[in-house]
Amino acid sequence: MLATNISADSARIQEEAAFVVRIKQAISKAIVGQEEMVDRLLIGLLCRGHILIEGVPGLAKSLAVKSLADAIDVSFTRVQFTPDLLPADLTGTMVFNPKDSDFYVRRGPIFNNLVLADEVNRAPAKVQSALLEAMQERQVSIGGTTYPLEEPFMVLATQNPIEQEGTYPLPEAQLDRFMLKVLVTYPTRLQEKQILELGQTGTMPVVEKVASGDDIRRAREAVNQVHLEESLKDYITEVIFATREPAEYRLGELAPMIAYGASPRATIYMAQAARAHAFINGRSYVLPEDVKIIAPDVLRHRVILTYEAEAEELSSDDLVRRVLDSVAVP
Repeated sequence: MLATNISADSARIQEEAAFVVRIKQAISKAIVGQEEMVDRLLIGLLCRGHILIEGVPGLAKSLAVKSLADAIDVSFTRVQFTPDLLPADLTGTMVFNPKDSDFYVRRGPIFNNLVLADEVNRAPAKVQSALLEAMQERQVSIGGTTYPLEEPFMVLATQNPIEQEGTYPLPEAQLDRFMLKVLVTYPTRLQEKQILELGQTGTMPVVEKVASGDDIRRAREAVNQVHLEESLKDYITEVIFATREPAEYRLGELAPMIAYGASPRATIYMAQAARAHAFINGRSYVLPEDVKIIAPDVLRHRVILTYEAEAEELSSDDLVRRVLDSVAVP
């Protein structure tokens, strides 16, 4: 019976996932390489999750987000986060109209479907708090009134590594609201040459709109139908618990390195992201590889290191990799 259901769902998955192929083809006109980053952006879009993208300047982080927005028929805005940014610059404010002797709401850029928060770790705490409300509650408070944000709503934030001048670490509570944290690396030599040739034209390729908000809503429903076996649910749970209680998983040496393990939100996001990863690969069922592939992006900003780990120059990725190597795969 289960095999029959999976077979029936597979046809629907193939049909609904067609728009993913169209989006990737459209984005590839402007972005060379970075397939992993594009996949993670799509996973966030399919799971109603927000994405944090980290990398040094010049790696096409902002361009990739803009290209994704150009490929979809939804509203988009880019907000440059700076130390002098005010919460009202993001959410909007009450403006007095002398003609009517009354106040009216001037909505800010957060009232868009896709919001690019560029260099998010350069803004002060009050702006981060306003962004946090929008991300978590999907609503904005202006002048004592709450305004819901229209779906699909997604924050795609970019940040430079915290070692860069003028940057500040984001609070753990805000980091936990990001479904994935994606690390962007340098292109290969071949990709670098392709970028050079693309840049010599002097004009940016036009990314055509190939998907709509309705396509996204249908795809999200299909993602929820992707089968996740009970054994994989147990596997995800074990991975999360291994970050909290490493000694129980023969990882006692990691206990002094981890200040805080992953939150329950990581458990939810890992299951959702694994389903979405299977979906964009045209499958109606999740494989253990889906979980292992997306696990670092779900966990790297949720496993908080101790000073001892930092002194030994260990990263959260190092610890997550050791956890994944130690937990038995079903």
